[in-house]
Amino acid sequence: MDAITSETPRDDFQRMDYERARKEPPQGFPKLPDIPGLRYVDQEFLALERERMWKRAWLYGGHVDQLPNPGSWFLTRNTGSPVIIARGMDGVIRAFFNTCQHRGAPLVTEDAGESRGFVCGYHGWSYTLEGKLTAVRDRRDFVDLDFACRSLVPVRCETLGNLIFVNEDPEAQPLIEHLGPMADELDQFALDTLRLVDSQSYDVECNVKILLDAFLEVYHIKSIHQSTVDRFLDHRGMIVTLWPNGHSRMATPNRRPDWKDPGTIGMPKIASVTELPANNNVSYHIFPNFIMPPSDSGIPILQFWPMGDRKCRVVSSWVAPDHDAANPNPLWKTRIANWTRILYEDLQYAPQIQESLESAGFRGMPLNYQERRIYHWHEELDRRIGLNRVPVEARVEPMLHEWVDR
Repeated sequence: MDAITSETPRDDFQRMDYERARKEPPQGFPKLPDIPGLRYVDQEFLALERERMWKRAWLYGGHVDQLPNPGSWFLTRNTGSPVIIARGMDGVIRAFFNTCQHRGAPLVTEDAGESRGFVCGYHGWSYTLEGKLTAVRDRRDFVDLDFACRSLVPVRCETLGNLIFVNEDPEAQPLIEHLGPMADELDQFALDTLRLVDSQSYDVECNVKILLDAFLEVYHIKSIHQSTVDRFLDHRGMIVTLWPNGHSRMATPNRRPDWKDPGTIGMPKIASVTELPANNNVSYHIFPNFIMPPSDSGIPILQFWPMGDRKCRVVSSWVAPDHDAANPNPLWKTRIANWTRILYEDLQYAPQIQESLESAGFRGMPLNYQERRIYHWHEELDRRIGLNRVPVEARVEPMLHEWVDR
């Protein structure tokens, strides 16, 4: 929760009323320094971001439905490295770099498959689904080759319900501990029961942070969502919770308390979902790039992936209760189409924004109270890079410590 003053209520619904009624930012909220424009275009800074943050973050890898059987595997490159995620014959889900320990050739070249192990197509080295080296062609020609030292290099792999996360940092904090207070809130969505409904991706010509910024605020909805979400959301009542490690939550009330999305009426429900996400627009953010705005009848999950300094990929997936892939609920076609329309509204200006950021006309971003999740994100980025490593001219001054719910 944000910093508490004598005027700030603790109950979420009272906080929404408080937000609607206020005439200025809450007492004690700091004036936020501009976010330096260099953070979006400077190659030195972006290289630090890739190495110190993206390569050490918990990132969404996929859904367990993509691994239906022992021996199932799929390949992901979204993290910036080729990673195989596989279900072993023991049922355990593991992840490895798609890199043979002989001369670096790929173990798999397709996007997904099923096998009892991996065989390098270059020289035939063979590995189990647990990553152990089992066979080498012409072993007689190697001197003192220790199989135990030539296993596949593992990637940290943990699950949040049916959602698979990976992390290239072997020393990373366990996922659930890393999520902190958010983990308890996410329990209500019964993520271990939700099935994968749909997944689509979109490549956009902009730095990944341009789109991440857009999904951390609702300040823009009256401009670009006039005919969609602005019709039923009251952005002036939006509340924010900032959590440690860069995570956050945003909850935006409906204009009418009794409003229900007509496209979801009659769909199976997640019975354990509480009133706030069931009757308002709530959006969770797992740092750095995972956005989840859940409802009680289905959950879209978004990831924003850097594909270069000036290109990114948006992956949009849906998970839902009681979903039958062979006989899906007929409402899903319209629901996903409506969601895609809203998503395109968010993406429409991104290439032009990138063009502007590279011009002399852009120097920095003056963020307001509604946009504080963006500042929180950038503060966390600098912590992960290391404040002593961030160039002074690109640095973000820590300002929101007292506004983080611990």
